[in-house]
Amino acid sequence: MTPPARTDHEARRTEVSQAVWRVLAAHGFGGLTLRAVAAEMGATTGLLTHYFPSKRALLRHALEVLDRHSADRPRPAAERAGEASGLVMLRATLLDILPLDAESAASNRIWVASWDVALADPELAKEHAERYRRARERMTEHLTQARELGELPPDTRPEETAAAAQSFVLGLVVQALFAPRDFPAERQIALVDAYLAGLGGGAGE
Repeated sequence: MTPPARTDHEARRTEVSQAVWRVLAAHGFGGLTLRAVAAEMGATTGLLTHYFPSKRALLRHALEVLDRHSADRPRPAAERAGEASGLVMLRATLLDILPLDAESAASNRIWVASWDVALADPELAKEHAERYRRARERMTEHLTQARELGELPPDTRPEETAAAAQSFVLGLVVQALFAPRDFPAERQIALVDAYLAGLGGGAGE
C-alpha cells in the first residue's frame, strides 16, 4: 500500500496557512486563536495542535504567512518603474509599502497589529526585526545606485539613509491608517516625493 504522499501533508499545511490568513484579514491578531482557525477550516482544534502545539507556534506561523503575503502581493509602482534604478526604484519601493488603496490598507492594518504581537515576545521580535532589516538592505541597494548615478551627494551614506527612509515610510503608514481622510493617496504620494527631493535629487515616474 502506498504511504501518504508528502504532498498531502504540504497541501494540508497550505490549507492551514490560508485559514490563518483569512482569520487575520477578518479579525486581526487579536482574534487569532486555534478555535478560530479550526472553525475557518471546518476542522477540530485537535487537528491543528499537530501544527501548532502552542499559541506562540501559531503566532510565529501567522507572522510567516503575513511575510509571504507581503512578498507575493502586487507591487504596481515597481511594475511601472520597470528596469529603473536609483531614486526611481526607491520611490516605487516606498509607494508600494503605503496604504494607497483598500487592499493595501487592509494588509497594512494587519502588519501594524503584528507589531504588538512581536514586541511581546523577544524571539518573535528578533524575527520581525530581521524582516525589516532585509527591507532596509533592498533600500540600501537603490540608494547606492542613486549615489552612483549622481542623484545623491557623494557623501551620502546609503545604509543610514535607508534606515531613515524606512522610518519615514512606516510613520506615514501609521498616520494614513489612523487618519485616512487627512492622508489620502495623493497626499501620501506627494509626501514621498517631497521626502525624496530632500535627499538631494528629484524622482519621478
